[in-house]
Amino acid sequence: METTNHMAGPFDMTAPTTKMLAIGRWTEKGLDRAARFIVMKEEVPATVNLYLTGAIEQWYIKPDLSGVVFIMNVTSAEAAHELLEKLPLGVAGMMVFDFISLGPITPLRFLLPQ
Repeated sequence: METTNHMAGPFDMTAPTTKMLAIGRWTEKGLDRAARFIVMKEEVPATVNLYLTGAIEQWYIKPDLSGVVFIMNVTSAEAAHELLEKLPLGVAGMMVFDFISLGPITPLRFLLPQ
């Protein structure tokens, strides 16, 4: 009886970037609640527009209210940064983002028949 070794052979474990995780945080300037409130009147519709155009897939607020988290339908940190820095909070220098590339879980290939 012949057995198949699913661990044999080269596996391509690279993963393309298919989405970006954007983690926002207030800058020193953004900690001023009164100033931030004025900008938020423009920020909310601008962010909704990014959602409606598909650039933002999911959006969350951090429970400690220190910023937001977006899952974005872009394939590079540069593309995400370009979109988010044009939002009113970005223009006002009140929020900055860290970016994490996301992609498919490539070890799932081990579950596929050879």
